[in-house]
Amino acid sequence: MDTSRFRVRPGEMVRLRRRATDDTRPFKHKRKAVDRLKRGLERMVKLQELLYAEHRWSLLLVFQAMDAAGKDSAIKHVMSGLNPQGTQVYSFKRPSDEELDHDYLWRSVKALPSRGRIGIFNRSYYEEVLVVKVHPEILAAQQLPPPLVTPHIWAQRYEDINAFERYLSRNGTVIRKFFLHVSKEEQRRRLLERLDEPAKNWKFQSSDLDERDRWDEYQRAYEQMLSKTSTRHAPWFVVPADHKWFTRVAIAELVGEALEGLDLAFPKPSKEQLAGLAKARRRLARS
Repeated sequence: MDTSRFRVRPGEMVRLRRRATDDTRPFKHKRKAVDRLKRGLERMVKLQELLYAEHRWSLLLVFQAMDAAGKDSAIKHVMSGLNPQGTQVYSFKRPSDEELDHDYLWRSVKALPSRGRIGIFNRSYYEEVLVVKVHPEILAAQQLPPPLVTPHIWAQRYEDINAFERYLSRNGTVIRKFFLHVSKEEQRRRLLERLDEPAKNWKFQSSDLDERDRWDEYQRAYEQMLSKTSTRHAPWFVVPADHKWFTRVAIAELVGEALEGLDLAFPKPSKEQLAGLAKARRRLARS
């Protein structure tokens, strides 16, 4: 699959209405995509083992989307075969009182993956230029000094986020960011499913409809975010999300490509370690 079409190039001005939400190329049928996903997951499992063993790099995967775009589903299906010991998932909800007493990156820093691990952010610090931007009352509750809350605050946050991600990349954290691009009509269908199917009732919140009413505002916020924060070291990928099966295979391909690009290998044992292994073999042979 040619995944380059999903990438937001540095400096590109994103217009989401020009990007398809229902693209499934090169797959015409779900069956072939499922087969491809299976192979992609097998590749990821092998690469994760190398990542964990080499213990030098870490991988941070950021997921952002409108409600019902399929973030939880994508994370569940794409990461299901990975070793839990080397994977950590964080779902960021409304900030707590303690988190509001710190800068907005504080809680994300605490959740970063350590070397050898894959960290998954289900929503992230990008909420600060999305939800907070659409709902100014949230910004007012963050207790920032009034002189710092200016019309330039969003540009400053883009700048700070870019600097933060550049710092992480320079210290061995590879970053890949996914915006799951769902159409308004498909979102409507999925929200109705949550109402109609008893097993999905628990997923529905009335606030989902309030946020849907602000669809255009969110689309503009996402366009600004994607345009201002997709960089060479921390690129955004706009992944079509109207067909969940395609979203999953596309993400698996992109994660596999990111890991393969690290040229991972099992650590080579030193002379001392080889001697220790030989000693252990002789000892076992005698036992």
